[in-house]
Amino acid sequence: MLQALFLSIGQLFDRRVMLVFLKSFLLTLVLLGAIAVVVWFAMHRFADWLAHWLGQWFDAGTVADIATIALVLLAHLLLFRVVAIAVIGVFADDVVEAVEARHYPAAHANVRHVPLHQSARMGLGSGGRAILFNVIVSPVYLIALPAAPFVFFFINAWLLGRDLGDMVAVRHMPEKSLASWRRRNRLRRLALGSVGTALLLVPGVAFLAPVLGAAMAAHLFHGGRK
Repeated sequence: MLQALFLSIGQLFDRRVMLVFLKSFLLTLVLLGAIAVVVWFAMHRFADWLAHWLGQWFDAGTVADIATIALVLLAHLLLFRVVAIAVIGVFADDVVEAVEARHYPAAHANVRHVPLHQSARMGLGSGGRAILFNVIVSPVYLIALPAAPFVFFFINAWLLGRDLGDMVAVRHMPEKSLASWRRRNRLRRLALGSVGTALLLVPGVAFLAPVLGAAMAAHLFHGGRK
């Protein structure tokens, strides 16, 4: 795992990898910015409605701005992983192709073409699963508060390992074969997801985490096949 991480870091300045990082970084910022704008409008409308009922003493603008900041920070914490991985799912092929071309030329020569619509579907599916599973487990976060960070980490590491692994595996096997491949590589996928989730929690590094995760997934996939 450490070797895969170091190899991935070493290829960050590859032109194709850097281009994917810039595209995914900008698109992630745009989507998070759009969420912030929606929250701002919603909070101001809600605050104006409250002011109508509570009277002039209620400072709707100030309350709406404070609520917007709080909710945007919370949304960034909860949704950044979802948005970032969904976005990199669209561009992951370019990262994986760069890694395979440099380190695994034989596999690269026999790669399956993954259409853009399939990459987009997998990326959106990744984001949807992350939201769904975290919503399902949210009562555990509230009831077992001391254990909540560990449960959150495990759930998201498991999901991320699946998503990143699939991004690479689908280039080399039919999509219908992914389920059996996942069963054979449970621990490797969990290790990959754990490193990726840990990187997503580090300020600053979090923006690099999806690109590093895709590159690491390529190394682990082909290392496992060897």
